[in-house]
Amino acid sequence: SVFMSQPSLLELDPGICICGDTHGQYHDLLRLFEMGGFPPASNYLFLGDYVDRSRQSVETIVLLLCYKVRYPEFFFLLRGNHESATLNRIYGFYDECKRRFSVKLWRIFGDCFNCMPLAAIVADKILCMHGGLSPELDQIGLIRDLDRPTEVPEHGLLCDLLWSDPDPFISGWGSNMRGISYTFGHDVIQEFLRKHDLDLIVRAHQVVEDGYEFQAKRQLVTIFSAPNYCGEFDNAAAIMTVSEELVCSFQILKASKGMKRLF
Repeated sequence: SVFMSQPSLLELDPGICICGDTHGQYHDLLRLFEMGGFPPASNYLFLGDYVDRSRQSVETIVLLLCYKVRYPEFFFLLRGNHESATLNRIYGFYDECKRRFSVKLWRIFGDCFNCMPLAAIVADKILCMHGGLSPELDQIGLIRDLDRPTEVPEHGLLCDLLWSDPDPFISGWGSNMRGISYTFGHDVIQEFLRKHDLDLIVRAHQVVEDGYEFQAKRQLVTIFSAPNYCGEFDNAAAIMTVSEELVCSFQILKASKGMKRLF
């Protein structure tokens, strides 16, 4: 009911911390809050992918949902592609719920995920989503019109918001090696920002070594907030802070070199 009381496209004020994928890395989530400030000392927008890949997805999503319920106007959670029963049935969340609790709990989470908002715009200048742009996104208002609750479809605007990726090596739109949605070139980013009078696109969805990575002359940034992802990468994690003056800065949670996790 909290998610459904707010629109599919959130309109947020600056003075907010933005985080990318956390993927069940609960203790790293706590480290992120230690670095950025625990709510309500800081406002937050998370860009999705709270579950799968790790053993503490339940703790991760429950803590985030508790903060959302406690501070609904200052703490925001977007939907990622892993907030889908089709995907988290395969990549660990279903098995974790079944092993530790019940399949019924997994289904309840699924109903909750189907209600999550899909994008956010900060100060009318910074567009945020989990994945990326869509060839169907002619007007920003189309995001507001997306119906919820809903499953994630295999194509269309909602799918692309959660699944698409930027590609610096193409122009226009291309096929996505993920087997779903599209890739989009830097020319698409530039034209989209110009058309809609925006300054920046902020998205997650991909591991980046330093926790954040700019593309398209700093017109798009990818944020990833799960350090040492899956115990197989030496990536750092990042929080992007948007000040009230719309100045963007980054806090980095460094990777632990040589660290191995048991996932």
